[in-house]
Amino acid sequence: MSLVSILTFGFLLGIKHSLEPDHVIAVATMAGNTKKLSRSTLTGVYWGIGHTSTLFLIGMLFIWMKGEIPESLSMTLEFGVGIMLVMLGARSLFKARPDIKNDKERYRPYLLSALIGFVHGLAGSAAMVILTMSTVTGIGQGSIYIIIFGAGTIIGMLCFTTILGIPFALNGKDIVLNRIFIKMAGAISFAFGLYYIYKLGVTEGLFTLWAN
Repeated sequence: MSLVSILTFGFLLGIKHSLEPDHVIAVATMAGNTKKLSRSTLTGVYWGIGHTSTLFLIGMLFIWMKGEIPESLSMTLEFGVGIMLVMLGARSLFKARPDIKNDKERYRPYLLSALIGFVHGLAGSAAMVILTMSTVTGIGQGSIYIIIFGAGTIIGMLCFTTILGIPFALNGKDIVLNRIFIKMAGAISFAFGLYYIYKLGVTEGLFTLWAN
């Protein structure tokens, strides 16, 4: 494959990667907290920026060191994603008043979204390093590949949060309906987070690795 073909593949793979269930569920709990479609879209953009930043920094470090990432470390980082999903779900479910009026605090939702993307990037670094090292040769090509992959994740999440934000924007004046949507997203995030923790800890044996 030519370098152009490889980078095109990386971009498309980045779009697909952005729409993985844990990514979509986490960002959904944030995107619904605004009544403006443009801000819902920016939530996805900031997630992509945080995600790409971590992939690039951690990924390039491991590629440069040519080291393998221990399975226990990789799974522990993934476990952190499960905890984050539970916390985000609880935040939406048990808040006395869902923060629908976040528009007054312009930057806080974006920073939180970037932080979520950062955590997801930590968890995805191991797979990114393996994929990059098997696709390109040299640290220069690796850096370009990760950046193009990251651009794909940003575009993919931008499209998702834009579509997700439409019903919230259309029903912006219906506070009750908005709260129902937010709590539904929170319930899904909470339940999926618990499932993710159980799957990694029990089914895939992370708790056993920790014990040893």
